[in-house]
Amino acid sequence: MVRGYRDRADDSLLTLLGDLPELVTKLVKAEIDAAKAWVSRTAKDAGIGSVWFVIALFFLFWLVPMILVFAVAGLSSWWPVWLSALAVLALLLVCVLLCVVFGLLKFRKVLRRENPGQAIATDIRIVKDAGDDKL
Repeated sequence: MVRGYRDRADDSLLTLLGDLPELVTKLVKAEIDAAKAWVSRTAKDAGIGSVWFVIALFFLFWLVPMILVFAVAGLSSWWPVWLSALAVLALLLVCVLLCVVFGLLKFRKVLRRENPGQAIATDIRIVKDAGDDKL
């Protein structure tokens, strides 16, 4: 026999039905234990994955200034250093302004959208007004 299972082929129907609540209880407990183990493993893996993303963001944080210094150094071969730095600064300001404009446009779209609570309130108001008109 495997892991304490016994052959139940000779058990009567009433015996099997009598054992059913215990079997269902064991099954539910086993499923809950499996779910707990899954949540534990998933949380651990997600935590470790998050740490790797934080480390990548740390390096990205230092990569951006290096790219900007590289751009200034590259432009300084044609222009004076102060003009190269000013050009890179202007480019960054244009990028910031474009991102702000695009973000504001998205938020305006979100704010104009009717949420489900407002839709339900409108439906209730319409039904009440229709009911008042019939009286």
